[in-house]
Amino acid sequence: MRDRAVVLGASGGIGAAVLAALEGDPMCGEAVGLSRRDDGMDVTEEGSVRAAALGVAERLGSVDLVFDATGALEIDGHGPEKTIRAIDPAVMARQFALNAIGPALLIKHFAPLLPRDRRCVFATLSARVGSIGDNRLGGWMSYRSAKAALNQIVRTAAIEISRTCPESVVVSLHPGTVETSLTALHGRHAHKVSPAQAASALLSVIDGLSPAQTGQFFAYDGAEIAW
Repeated sequence: MRDRAVVLGASGGIGAAVLAALEGDPMCGEAVGLSRRDDGMDVTEEGSVRAAALGVAERLGSVDLVFDATGALEIDGHGPEKTIRAIDPAVMARQFALNAIGPALLIKHFAPLLPRDRRCVFATLSARVGSIGDNRLGGWMSYRSAKAALNQIVRTAAIEISRTCPESVVVSLHPGTVETSLTALHGRHAHKVSPAQAASALLSVIDGLSPAQTGQFFAYDGAEIAW
C-alpha cells in the first residue's frame, strides 16, 4: 500500500526515479520528495531532519512508505580508498555521518509517522559492498564500513519499530549498478540499468515483502543478501 509516500534524497538519480514512479502510480495517493538540494534537508544535521519530518507530518499525517535514497560514495572530492594506507579519519567520519548516522536520524524522526494499524514500509538504500559475508575483494573500507553500520541500524530499528507497528517492514535495499554520476566515476560493471528501471525493481521488491521479512537486506531482484 502506497497511499501516502515520502522519498528522501529525491534529487538524486535513484530518488528522483522512485518519486516519479510513485507520482505515476494510481495506487499512490500522494508522494512527497525531499532533498538537501531542493528543500535544505541535511541528513547530517538532526535539526534539519526533525524539521523535515514535522513538515511531512503536517502535510500527510501518517506515511505508508518512507524511501530513503540519501547517501554518497564520493564525499567532498574524496572517493573510496583502494588500500588501508589511504585511510583518513576525517574522511571516514564523514562517510559514517552521511551513510550511517544520517539514515539513523531519518529513522528516528520519520518512523513515528508510520501507521500502527496497517502495513507500512521504511526502506533505505544500502549497497552490496556493505555485506561482510559477501566481501571478497577488499578496498573501499570507509564506504563498506558505513554501509555495514547502516545495515545494523536497520536491523536494530526494525525490531523496535515492530513492537508498536506490528505490520511494519524496515529493510535495507541494494539497487544494483545504476546509471548515475556515482557509477560514471567509479563503476566498471558491464551491466547497468537506468534509474527508472532500478526504481521499478526496488518498488516491486518492496511490494512483495511481508512484516516477517522486516530487518533484512535485499537486492533489486528480491534475493536476500548476507550480512
